[in-house]
Amino acid sequence: MARSSPPRRCRPPSAFPVAGTFPPVVLVRRPAETGSYTVTMYDPDAPSGSGFWHWVVAGIPASVTELPTGAGDDTGQYLPAGAFHLPNDIRATHFLGAAPSPGDRCHRYFIVVQAIDVEHVGQLSVQGDSTPALLGFNINAGGHLLARAVIVPWAEVPAA
Repeated sequence: MARSSPPRRCRPPSAFPVAGTFPPVVLVRRPAETGSYTVTMYDPDAPSGSGFWHWVVAGIPASVTELPTGAGDDTGQYLPAGAFHLPNDIRATHFLGAAPSPGDRCHRYFIVVQAIDVEHVGQLSVQGDSTPALLGFNINAGGHLLARAVIVPWAEVPAA
């Protein structure tokens, strides 16, 4: 991903959802062939050398039109039937809020909704303990991606 210019004023993480309380996600205009959806949040600017996966949800039924606030909590109670969290980069199965290191540059957070042509991601050899990279690879390498929507908010924490 090419690094684009940050907005004139980068937002503090307090303007972002905190762990477990990802805001509602509205799923509209899906392709007719949609079998299910995935929703992910990835920070390519994390100082890990490989970015950081904050949240991954797979198996969202095609009939679902919205994930409610709280869908990222650690209980899974707000996820629709059949949907499940994959472990993020701290191996937790919930949304991990935006938290750039203090004094680090402004971070981009890629929030991606994908419509795929399979009803169950298990058909792609993706299980509840699979990595986000395996999910993405099996969707893309297998030609299962039908549509993708991406938003990219930014956040930073000033140095103390």
